[in-house]
Amino acid sequence: MLFLGEDSLAEGFSVIGFETHPNPAPADVDRVFRELLAGRDQAFVIVDDEVMNMDVEHLKRVRREGGRIVVVAVPPLAAPPKLGSEVADRLASMFGAGL
Repeated sequence: MLFLGEDSLAEGFSVIGFETHPNPAPADVDRVFRELLAGRDQAFVIVDDEVMNMDVEHLKRVRREGGRIVVVAVPPLAAPPKLGSEVADRLASMFGAGL
């Protein structure tokens, strides 16, 4: 179980046993996912919206392939809740941005 993202969220995830990577740079995010892929590890990874939206090759690969590495995003603490999945994005484009 890993968390990559905002340091205020990382602190909470570390308390419940996650390996955390607070405020990671894109190169650090890429390294973490590259190592997970190379080690053929199974992992549950939570990232914040900022990390999910980074242009990081190995994160994109994990999301494309699916399988043994599950990645989910959480919104920032101070932001209003928003559905942030690809399905939610498709629905918003079909039915309007008011979702």
